[in-house]
Amino acid sequence: MVELAPRISPVLVEAVVRLDDPSLPIAEICRRVGDEAARRGLPRPSYERIRVLVHESRRLRARRPTTASVMLDIALRARPPDALLDHVAGVDAGSGRR
Repeated sequence: MVELAPRISPVLVEAVVRLDDPSLPIAEICRRVGDEAARRGLPRPSYERIRVLVHESRRLRARRPTTASVMLDIALRARPPDALLDHVAGVDAGSGRR
């Protein structure tokens, strides 16, 4: 029986995020994720699936607030002072501004 379009393992989705470097072509990221899949004995994901995941990762990464914007929000009292610690720890609850 042929396995068609297997679900990509969460481990490989994490690898896409970890290996994503905007200075690299997506094909290189795809090769690296494929190598990770081979090391773990998982099915190698398609280039198309990796391309979609890389674009989604980059879109989400671009939406994260910068440290400067968090500090400005604190200064404007749009966020509590401990929001800076949350931001640095990577547990942002989102911007206080709408």
